[in-house]
Amino acid sequence: MNAITRNLLAAAGLALLAGWTQAQSSPVGLWKTIDDETKKEKSLIRLSESGGVISGKLEKFLDPATKADVVCDKCTDDRKDKPIMGMTLVRNAKQGADDKTVWEGGDILDPNNGKVYKLRLKPVDGGKTLEVRGYIGPFFRNQTWTRVE
Repeated sequence: MNAITRNLLAAAGLALLAGWTQAQSSPVGLWKTIDDETKKEKSLIRLSESGGVISGKLEKFLDPATKADVVCDKCTDDRKDKPIMGMTLVRNAKQGADDKTVWEGGDILDPNNGKVYKLRLKPVDGGKTLEVRGYIGPFFRNQTWTRVE
């Protein structure tokens, strides 16, 4: 193998590694949520990006006791009385201007109580988990979601 071929292969390998690392540091993907009270697996949420904005829809309930046709009766916005399955729960998160490891500025809905919280997302542990913080003023709630894909 000549020097040019080795350099091209090395450059291609580094480019692939950089792309993989970037993908793992992004919140885009499918995430498993855990119930705050029972600590049981609760749902799958798919976070996607369009135009630099992250949004997330509830894709599946993991608790077999949860009815697929349940609606958000406690919601107070445009999601009121709409089915929770397929609902956009995460809206308008953008990568931080100062800290590129966080996405913020959007909001997250808790369909159990209808509250909408300001949002902060931070991939951690090489992108295997996601720190999700919802807050209203000085009060906040944290969850850790686990990457499924």
